[in-house]
Amino acid sequence: MRLLAGDPFPWFTLPSTDNPRYAFHSVAGRYVLMAFLGSSAQPAAQAALAAVAANRARFDDDTACFFGISADPADRAGHRLVQDLPGIRFLFDLDGAVARDVGVVRPDPAAPQGPAIYTPAWVLLDPMLRVIDARPLAEAEAIMASLAALPPPEAHGGTEIPAPVLVLPRIFEPELCRALIGHYQAQGGSPSGFMQEVDGKTVGIFDPTMKRRSDCNIEDEGLRAAARARILRRVVPELKRVHHFNATRMERYIVACYDSAERGHFAAHRDNTTAGTAHRRFAVTINLNAEEFAGGELRFPEYGKRSWRAPTGGAVVFSCSLLHQALPVTAGVRYAFLPFLYDEAAAKLRETNNDKLGEGLGNYRAGPAKAASRAPA
Repeated sequence: MRLLAGDPFPWFTLPSTDNPRYAFHSVAGRYVLMAFLGSSAQPAAQAALAAVAANRARFDDDTACFFGISADPADRAGHRLVQDLPGIRFLFDLDGAVARDVGVVRPDPAAPQGPAIYTPAWVLLDPMLRVIDARPLAEAEAIMASLAALPPPEAHGGTEIPAPVLVLPRIFEPELCRALIGHYQAQGGSPSGFMQEVDGKTVGIFDPTMKRRSDCNIEDEGLRAAARARILRRVVPELKRVHHFNATRMERYIVACYDSAERGHFAAHRDNTTAGTAHRRFAVTINLNAEEFAGGELRFPEYGKRSWRAPTGGAVVFSCSLLHQALPVTAGVRYAFLPFLYDEAAAKLRETNNDKLGEGLGNYRAGPAKAASRAPA
C-alpha cells in the first residue's frame, strides 16, 4: 500500500448509505478502522464483515468506529450494506478515487496499460486520522488484535497531546462584555446554521442536532470599533509571535447565544472546509459571561477529551482547520463573541470564491481585496 504507519490519511467526501456527502474528516477523535472491500459479494469481504460483526462491541463511536468502503455499484443499488449505529457505516467509492489515493488500486505490473488491480485492505487510523496499521483484507484476525491492543483514544500518543490553541485572558474588559450582552438582549438573536458544500455552492444549513445557537449581528459602530481595537491590540500580536501570522482582516461581528433551555451546542466541525469559508485562518472565541453558565466548553476531539473554557473577556484562539465542538450548555446562558481572522492573501481567495456562495448568503460576499491595513476590517 502507498500509506505507511504515521502517514496522515487523505480527507475525502463520499456518499454513505444515508448521506450523499459524508465528510470523513469529521470522524477524528476516535480510532477508525476502514475496510476497502471491493465488493461485498466477494468471499474476502464477507469474511471481513463477519470479523467486524464478531467484534461489534468495539465500535461504539466513542472509542472506535468502522467504515466499510465499497467499489461495487450493486452494493449501493441493492442495499447490500446497511449501517448499524453507533459505530458501523458504509461508504461508496464507486470511481475508485480514494482507493487510488491510498494505493488499494494500482496498475498491474505485468500489464501496466491494462485494467488496474484492486487489492482489498484494512487501514487502522488513530484519533488524528494518521495510519497505525495497514494490511490485506485477509488478515482480519491480526487487524482486530491491533485494535484490541490500543490504549484509550486520549492516550494513543503515549503522552498527553495538548490541542495547539492559544488561551488569552483579558482581551475584553468586563464593561465591554456587559455592553455586548446588552446589545444582544436589546436586539434579540436568530437561529444560526452552518456552511456546507452542495452542488459546488456554499450554502447555509439548519440542523438542530448539529447546532443550536442564536446570533445577533452587531450593527452599532461604537461596539464594532471597540471589539476591533481590542482584537488588534491584544490578539493579533500574539498570533504573530506564536504562529508568524499577520492578521489584517476580521470576519463577523456577532454575539452568539447558547441557551441551556435548548442545550445549546455546536457538534464537531471545522470552520474552513467549503469554498465560501476557505479563507478563514484563525477562529477566536471570547466568552462574555463565563461565571454565569455551566457546560459550553470547547473541545478538540483530535487531541483528546480535555476541554477549554476562557474566563470572562478571555479568548481561545485556534486554527480554523482544527476539528472542534462547543459542548452543550447545561445551566444558564452562554454569550460569546466569535470572529474569524485572516490576511490579505486569504482576502483575495475570499473574493475569488464569491461566485461559489449560494442563494441567501449575500452578506458573506467580499468586496475587492484592499491593501493590508493596521487594523482588521
